[in-house]
Amino acid sequence: MDHAFVERQFTRLDGSYLFARWGRPIAPVVFGVDDKTLEIVKGAVEAVVVLAGHRMTEMDPELGVNLLFFFIRDWDELSATPDLDRLVPELPELIVRLKAAEANQYRAFRFDEGGAIKAAFVFVRMDNALAIVPAEDLALAQVAQTILLWSDAAFTDTGPLAEVGGNVILNPDVAAIIRAGYDPTLPAVAQDPSHALRLAARISMANPV
Repeated sequence: MDHAFVERQFTRLDGSYLFARWGRPIAPVVFGVDDKTLEIVKGAVEAVVVLAGHRMTEMDPELGVNLLFFFIRDWDELSATPDLDRLVPELPELIVRLKAAEANQYRAFRFDEGGAIKAAFVFVRMDNALAIVPAEDLALAQVAQTILLWSDAAFTDTGPLAEVGGNVILNPDVAAIIRAGYDPTLPAVAQDPSHALRLAARISMANPV
């Protein structure tokens, strides 16, 4: 994996480079699923957090919970969710855009004063395409796309998961970038593309040829 590949994962459609990771322990909560699926989602969060070398917590001292998953059947359900419009002020306009685009998923982030991720909202509309995806795979993909602030074009060609020997796992390249992205010697936020060189170097050191 060369630095050009890594750089593309955090280069936005407008050409700007922006990397950010979580700056605080993650406190997840899941809405719209049964108890079995709840455990699957939280298990996926724990697995990716362990991979990153980050931390989880039961409660964020400022926000209570800071990683919120909403599994719904229709985007209009979000309008009926109590107080969600206070957490996501642009909610009415967002719902209109998501319906117009016939989207089945959306992730929104909030950042602290330094630019690190302090909260994320994951909205998944269970349409026919997602309904056939195993819960374990769906959860792992969503968490992987939320543990870092990836480019808005990062997973256009290749998804966050891969199939190996009939088993679905986290894409090895994605896993390597996540692990390197949480290297404590690297900044939590970066806007200079040279940051990708440092990420690629960490990945090469962890995976020598």
